[in-house]
Amino acid sequence: MQIRDRIKELRRVPAGQLRPNPRNWRTHSPQQRDALQSILAEVGYAGALLARELPDGSLELIDGHLRAETTPDAMVPVLVLDVNEAEANLVLATHDPLANMAGTSAEALEALLNEVQTDSPAIQAMWNDMTEAADILPEDESDAEAEEIDINSLFQVVIECRDDSEQQKLYERLTAEGLKCRVLTL
Repeated sequence: MQIRDRIKELRRVPAGQLRPNPRNWRTHSPQQRDALQSILAEVGYAGALLARELPDGSLELIDGHLRAETTPDAMVPVLVLDVNEAEANLVLATHDPLANMAGTSAEALEALLNEVQTDSPAIQAMWNDMTEAADILPEDESDAEAEEIDINSLFQVVIECRDDSEQQKLYERLTAEGLKCRVLTL
């Protein structure tokens, strides 16, 4: 199988000049926005956005919408792809889902998280969600305590919303009421 390199060039452009893709289907929770702002503040840009060049010379995003929205005045690294609209749509439809298909090694994640530090509550909350999803006990739990875990029943409600705006408002209302919520797009 011959694999084509579709990266035409790396450009640094003001994020505010990137055109959002009208077909972008990803939504971003306040927690994700906070975590992204925190990691950008602590580390900075460590990955490039993906875009394609339109006939008028402007760049249309394929991946990196939240980063562009978060830092509109920043010069950001953009991989300009040599793809047509149909190919860009295919990348848009598969880029994040392919990454989401990756499994988690609870042991490797726990080891990594024991080595890194942050003062950001947003990043720490993200790590807590990750460890919970990977079924990792908090670092300060002793082996003796871990042996006798009483697992309570978990009850969930799925609410169908008309659009992401309604979903966002409902999420904010329920979390303000103290309920533990997650945003899902099915």
